[in-house]
Amino acid sequence: MPAAAKIATGSTVSDMQVMDSNGMTHNLADFAGKTVVLEWTNHGCPYVKKHYNTGNMQQLQKDATLDGETVWLSVISSAPGKQGYVSGTEANELTRSRNAEPTAVILDPEGDMGKTFSAKTTPHMYVIDLAQTLVYQGAIDDNRSASEASVEGARNYVREALTAVKAGEAVEMAETKAYGCNVKYKS
Repeated sequence: MPAAAKIATGSTVSDMQVMDSNGMTHNLADFAGKTVVLEWTNHGCPYVKKHYNTGNMQQLQKDATLDGETVWLSVISSAPGKQGYVSGTEANELTRSRNAEPTAVILDPEGDMGKTFSAKTTPHMYVIDLAQTLVYQGAIDDNRSASEASVEGARNYVREALTAVKAGEAVEMAETKAYGCNVKYKS
């Protein structure tokens, strides 16, 4: 895969049309005035499993979207025939079976959205504020282990970013190095 230019933290991110697992089209511009979390995911990745098997990701989704002011988009950029690829129906079943609570699951089998954001791993996390400015990108937390036991006590960068945005403050750790499985892009 050729190197893609990374969207710089502090850049405006608004005009991107995407399709969800129910066949609905969304544009990031539709979410102006809301905080948006983008979570790159692959249900076969042990690092993703770490956060879902412990309930960490679901709790973060629930806490973030509870007040209706935050939109959570789980993004699947796995290509057909590659680990993590699912149909819309399969994505919806995964959401149900894991008790996940994203606002929508975005299907990106061509990798256009993933490559635009330079998403490298699953999970790879992004937070976009109410003004549609990218204020955080990187890892979900500071513990790079795939062990489920490593969730407890980890510094959760996404939670910190969401707390700062809600308080109208600058995000302290605006960029970290994402860890996990490589996104399974189309060759």
